[in-house]
Amino acid sequence: MTELFSRSVEIDCSVDEAFAWHERPGALARLTPPWETVEVESQEGGIQNGARVVLRSKVGPVWTRWVVEHFGYEQGRLFCDRLLQGPFASWEHRHRFEELEAGKCRLTDEIRYRLPGGAVGQLGAGFTRAKLQRMFAYRHAVTKADLELPKARARRVLVSGASGLLGSALAGWLRLQGWLVDTLVRRAPKQENEIRWDPARGEVAWPADYQCDAVVHLAGANIAAGRWTARRKESILRSRVDGTRGLVNALERLSKPPAVFLCGSATGFYGNRGDESLNETSPGGDGFLAEVCRAWEEAADGLAKRGVRVVKLRTGIVLSPAVGALARMGPIFAMGGGGPVGDGQQWQSWISLDDWLRACRHILVTDELSGPVNMAAVGAVRQREFARTLGAVMRRPAVVPAPEWVLRLGLGQMADEVLLASTRVRPARLMESDFEFLHPSLVKALQHVLGRDAGP
Repeated sequence: MTELFSRSVEIDCSVDEAFAWHERPGALARLTPPWETVEVESQEGGIQNGARVVLRSKVGPVWTRWVVEHFGYEQGRLFCDRLLQGPFASWEHRHRFEELEAGKCRLTDEIRYRLPGGAVGQLGAGFTRAKLQRMFAYRHAVTKADLELPKARARRVLVSGASGLLGSALAGWLRLQGWLVDTLVRRAPKQENEIRWDPARGEVAWPADYQCDAVVHLAGANIAAGRWTARRKESILRSRVDGTRGLVNALERLSKPPAVFLCGSATGFYGNRGDESLNETSPGGDGFLAEVCRAWEEAADGLAKRGVRVVKLRTGIVLSPAVGALARMGPIFAMGGGGPVGDGQQWQSWISLDDWLRACRHILVTDELSGPVNMAAVGAVRQREFARTLGAVMRRPAVVPAPEWVLRLGLGQMADEVLLASTRVRPARLMESDFEFLHPSLVKALQHVLGRDAGP
């Protein structure tokens, strides 16, 4: 039995803009929901007729392989793909674009498919339709938000830490916006837009006459990769301070330095501050993380003397089920074992990944912003409320606490400074510069990144 799924979204942009966005490299990755485990084995030919994509997707413990071929290409109006090999008996997906009134368009995704297994396979019809609804609600929300961004001149940006969650997401997203993005890599470059660097020595193999408009520096050892031994703490500190100093020195050797330098930092700068409301003018706190952030930020200041606009990105918890805190919490909550951390009274400052990306772009194009910028949503919440909201969005209980003594036994100092510290941050600089959050409330942010707000 052939099933039909169809969903449309209206977007405040022209048909040509919407179609061109889908043709750019990175569109497929951007449209893949973060809760899905999908790997692209190969991709050739974009969306033109005959182009092929080979994917691996995982449902539970089972991996399936998809081989998809494009056809029916009509520039500005239609492109299609069909399944040559994969988990469905048949699958044909049409992407239709229609011009509405001036400056507006409608995108319709229409899928005709047959489930495998005949009558037995139909038992999964409801699950499949719900999964498609969830997926395309996310895809359309992302497409609409990206295409309705305020217009800005495309720039050339150099990104370090591009293998991490934030760096990889930012590099791909800016490219999808039509920007040129180069990345710093520690191995031999494999692509034209890669530049080799040695952060320990502060050496960058600059191409001849290299210039860029901006640098976003995010490289540094993962603070949550293991217990903080003395050796681990030294690695965390040195990777940030020495790496930043070395990159700053290398940038100073360019004939023309970038106009703006965004340097990673964290809300850990403020330390454990209880119920105190913190903005960018608040002094730094105590503890190892506060020390690391302070030294990290100071290492970037050398460029300010060369007239470069330097911005310190004090980032809170970034919400993504793919990597980071939410990725670790998600499986526990899914099994019904989630709950507050410690007494749950500590404040948590968070931001959705999409809002973090948009905030970076906003900072890059807003010349008035310099110095520290809190990369966190307006609504910091107590940890108990965070756990309760996550449980409600996932439709699971959130009543099993993680006792402080257990966390300290397993993680030592990291438990006190990462999981139990209270940091109530307000993004004053973003708000004063008229930045608009896509996800100002925790429930909306979690619904978006977990795909739990799919509607008709």
